[in-house]
Amino acid sequence: MDMAEQTATQTEPMPTAPEPALTEQGPPEEVAPEPAAPAGRRPFKRATKVRLIVIGAIALIIALAFAIYYVVDSRNYVTTNNAQIDGNQISIVAPATGTLIGWKGHQGTEVQSYQPVGRVAIQAGYSQPQLVIRAPGAGTIAVDNGVEGGFVTAGTQLAVAYDSAGVYVTARVDETQVDAVHPGAAVKIDVDAFPDADLTGRVAEVKTGAAGVFSLFPQSNSSGNFQKVTQVIPVKITIDDLKGLALVPGMSVTVKIRRG
Repeated sequence: MDMAEQTATQTEPMPTAPEPALTEQGPPEEVAPEPAAPAGRRPFKRATKVRLIVIGAIALIIALAFAIYYVVDSRNYVTTNNAQIDGNQISIVAPATGTLIGWKGHQGTEVQSYQPVGRVAIQAGYSQPQLVIRAPGAGTIAVDNGVEGGFVTAGTQLAVAYDSAGVYVTARVDETQVDAVHPGAAVKIDVDAFPDADLTGRVAEVKTGAAGVFSLFPQSNSSGNFQKVTQVIPVKITIDDLKGLALVPGMSVTVKIRRG
């Protein structure tokens, strides 16, 4: 091949590929990328699993222990918190009608048997004889109704005292459980005012009637509708040792009476 033919061959244009024909559908649609799959939960570590198992086991043991304690306790004891400290009342009354003077029967005052606590001035013309008011027994005054200079009538209750050495517990036991309570049974006593004191006692007496029968206004059913209500039976419990506690009548108590 001579020089002229070689030059012509090099200058000859290269064939080009045909352009794609446009269709009526227009340019190709863009495809949206697929959403990424959510990351899966991280599995618990072995230490976390062991910790959860231990916590569950402890909770189960506590629940079983509580259930066993409740069953054993209910089998051996009759428990009620419908109880309070009580005592023999010493009522101090006015001996005559007149004006109360020199009153000393204030709440918390300790009195001895036959101790003067006040006087009553009797209105009798020009003279005003005075009668001495005396405590009929030894005790601590818990209720003070006296008013210095006030007018009182004979027999008016001026104060109520309790013998601190003779206090006891009055517990009200459901009639459905009283059959298991017998005189002499041992009692555990918890006084709300002294939560750290562990007192013990004995059942002294089980009343023969429901508490509602002995109330000032016993319940009565005057309508035609009758609803059965569980009654409570008063139980007197003596205290073995006061342990120096200042127990006052009216204090709330919880008792556990050993079943007989």
